[in-house]
Amino acid sequence: MSDVFQFMNVARDPGAKVDAAERKIVFKEIYASLATSDASEQAARCLHCGNPYCEWECPVHNFIPNWLKLVKEGKLFEAAEMSHKTNSLPEICGRVCPQDRLCEGSCTLNQGGFGAVTIGSIEKYITDEAWKAGWRPDMSNVIATGKKVAIIGAGPAGLGCADILVRNGVQPVVFDRYEEIGGLLTFGIPEFKLEKDVIARRRSMMEEMGVEFRLNTEIGKDVSFESLLADYDAVFMGMGAYKYMKGGFAGEELPGVIEALPFLINNVRQNMGTLPAGEAHQSMQGKRVVVLGGGDTAMDCNRTAIRQGAKNVICAYRRDEANMPGSKREVANAKEEGVNFLWNRQPTGIARQLDGTLVLTLVTTQLGEPDEKGRRKPVIVAGSEEAIICDHVIIAFGFQTEAAPWFEKHSIAVDEWNRTLAPQGQKFQYQTSNAKVFAGGDQVRGADLVVRAVFEGRQAAQGMLEFLGVW
Repeated sequence: MSDVFQFMNVARDPGAKVDAAERKIVFKEIYASLATSDASEQAARCLHCGNPYCEWECPVHNFIPNWLKLVKEGKLFEAAEMSHKTNSLPEICGRVCPQDRLCEGSCTLNQGGFGAVTIGSIEKYITDEAWKAGWRPDMSNVIATGKKVAIIGAGPAGLGCADILVRNGVQPVVFDRYEEIGGLLTFGIPEFKLEKDVIARRRSMMEEMGVEFRLNTEIGKDVSFESLLADYDAVFMGMGAYKYMKGGFAGEELPGVIEALPFLINNVRQNMGTLPAGEAHQSMQGKRVVVLGGGDTAMDCNRTAIRQGAKNVICAYRRDEANMPGSKREVANAKEEGVNFLWNRQPTGIARQLDGTLVLTLVTTQLGEPDEKGRRKPVIVAGSEEAIICDHVIIAFGFQTEAAPWFEKHSIAVDEWNRTLAPQGQKFQYQTSNAKVFAGGDQVRGADLVVRAVFEGRQAAQGMLEFLGVW
């Protein structure tokens, strides 16, 4: 292998000329010589490129080649420490990140056509196995500053913020309206994608670090926002994006038409045994279900309905498969589990029949000119109407942020989409128009990836540390 890696070092030299056929032969030799049966063997496949594209494509810029090397060498605890230097929730991101679009998609081996290093699997392996072996975050050098910060929301942004604060001697107190931490990690992502004991373990770890959680507590109802401003040195808002986007067609309010998030939350709570008294379980057992949408939330609804025993599940999306916003892996999983996809279909209305069944009307679309975001607009094909009879329609068009009732009173500005204005590029990054209040994650950027929320929570914490004079 030494000759192989010597070749790769030459190949990384911008001035070196390497024949394409020779490169392909060497890549085949590398691929054939490396086993892929476990984490250490997968880690050994990393070529330690001079340009670690995987690291730059990762929203938190994980030191991926570094901890792959540590795993290869059997230094599990060191790998766990390294992964936590950039990511507060590595075991979670390893499970739910769309690696095919991020780190693994940019892996040099993947670009060579030989299959990426399984970075996501190794990322979750590191923390899972290190925890089992007794590893815990090293807090021995932390010196308490006497500062205290209130964090609204125990989702990925809030947890990322709390992690950085507590490591720097600031006491984080995290408030959340739900009965468990995680936000949508716990209640919006099904357990077949993210086991709930993983989040419970993260809670235990953070409590050992000194983070305090006050759950079943809603700000503005159980605790006033004014009291947070009075009792804490600063406030971080990581309340996410929970308001679902409507399609604007007739029949969205009919019985049998369900919003994606309440459906997913209901199912998770049923499985966790925490469904509130008086709330019925929304089961798709024996039902004909149509899911509208093409993102990961739509895939979660598809796969949840299948697991609940739906008679059949159809997923309709207004663009083609190549232009779906969700993870290709999730689409493939849904297909394998029996979901039928209707591409280039757009809903125009839902009607309810006397027997309670629903009639969903769809039209065929074709992709036209790009919109302001560069995505080609779906254009309706005249005379292409079709009807589908079903029992339930689940709407999964995405989520929007909402401005909390206290925003105006406390001069917290939002944009036209109700996203909190908290720019990164300012003296104290992610500070809102109220100097004492910071924000990050979906609440600032709109519904997005878990890993980006973690990153912004961590960055906001750094801004807060500078604001508080800790840094």
